[in-house]
Amino acid sequence: MILKQQLQQKQVQRLILAPALQQAIKLLPLTNLELIEIIDEELSQNPMLEIEEETTEEKTEAGAEGEQKDKAEMEKEQEEAKKSIEVESAVDVQKKAEDQEFEAYFQEYFDDGFRSLYFEEKKAPDLENIVSKSLSLWDHLNWQANLTFFDKEDKEIAQYIIGNINEDGYLISSIEEIAKAMSVSLERVNQVQDKIKRFDPVGVGSLDLKEALLTQMDYYEIKDELAREIVSHHLHLLEKSDYPHLARSLGISLEEIRSHIEVIKDLDPTPGRKYSQEKTFYVFPDIIVKKEDSEFKITLNDEGLPRLRINSFYRKMLAQASKENSDACRFLKDRMKKAFWFLRSLDQRNKTIYKVAKYIVDKQKDFLEKGIEFIKPLTLIELAQEIGVHESTVGRVVANKYIQTPRGVFSLKYFFHKSLSGDYGEEISSLRVKERIKKLVENEDKKDPLSDIEIGDMLARENFRIARRTVAKYRKQLRIQPSHIRKRKYWMEEA
Repeated sequence: MILKQQLQQKQVQRLILAPALQQAIKLLPLTNLELIEIIDEELSQNPMLEIEEETTEEKTEAGAEGEQKDKAEMEKEQEEAKKSIEVESAVDVQKKAEDQEFEAYFQEYFDDGFRSLYFEEKKAPDLENIVSKSLSLWDHLNWQANLTFFDKEDKEIAQYIIGNINEDGYLISSIEEIAKAMSVSLERVNQVQDKIKRFDPVGVGSLDLKEALLTQMDYYEIKDELAREIVSHHLHLLEKSDYPHLARSLGISLEEIRSHIEVIKDLDPTPGRKYSQEKTFYVFPDIIVKKEDSEFKITLNDEGLPRLRINSFYRKMLAQASKENSDACRFLKDRMKKAFWFLRSLDQRNKTIYKVAKYIVDKQKDFLEKGIEFIKPLTLIELAQEIGVHESTVGRVVANKYIQTPRGVFSLKYFFHKSLSGDYGEEISSLRVKERIKKLVENEDKKDPLSDIEIGDMLARENFRIARRTVAKYRKQLRIQPSHIRKRKYWMEEA
């Protein structure tokens, strides 16, 4: 058999994504801040697009001047305006005819529902309202190391140790690994580490919880020997809140052990968190829901986004280039197509987000008016079928989107959760069940807390039939400890 290369033509039918569809899909999951970056990038690449600037200052100045004019001047201006109406109307008719002719030329890139985005330009925040950057844990430790270690080798060891401390303040590398990496003795590394553990915050650079707590007890000169004994040998019982076993191990009563545990509670188990770099994330809602009379009004939050339009200069240039320069005409036509695709994609994004938000608001109207007890289950498939789009499209829309409601600001994903069946066939939201479990635990008898089986029985009497393992799963998601640990903590507090 002879192998050779040859060309063959084959006709196949397959589904492909057009460039306009790809762009529309790309814009769906973006937040408003991310969308601003895309718009800026498109403006820098496509001369056919431009930002329509607001003229509020000009309008204000004109209004101020108008107030200073007397009635005689105003009447004179009105007469002159009447005389110019005919001339202006003729110009408007001609311009409108040119626009219609141009739009007809690109009719395939238009639809009846097309509208450009209109967004108000907002004033930038004042500099005094901007929060300054806080000092990090590692900067704080390095500053103390420069004031403590003057030997070059000790300073290098200290910097290496500080570089291997995590956000909780614990050393993630062993002493042996550090000694091997720095080619120094274990004793020297231990000496440097001991000094770092007494830096602010005290206990930072420890290898584990026990070492951190003991370092703090030494630094603050705590003389409670039983507390030291608990930290040194019985920390695992303390973590489980097994106070009876702990009391028997130490040979004392529950009443006596309480004071020693209070001493340990005053220590910091995560010393590095004092300088944590965790930032507060301010949510920028994409959708705003307000109640007017008895109806909920939905608006898209377009604050900060520019208003786009087709550049009139290049638009006229395209009409002239079609007769004079074919290369320029092709270039401008290509940019014009991309501009229309981009504007339509933005418009389609807003329409899809609005449809999703409207269905959620209509579905959860009782929740918005009455609270969590009336929230209803909702899935991506259900919403996709109702608004006539694919499930993946809805998934892109709800990603990183927030909605501001009279009940507060929620992520759109908050409203999508599983449903449970009641005794009478109705669907019950899992969020509603979790809220009920939380209230049952809050109102339980602290001396005899509810077990998962008892919670399941109480929910069953309220038409919430779920298995014990489901109760345990929801309880863990709510960060509620098991009944035996809740009981131990109560008796220890009351002892």
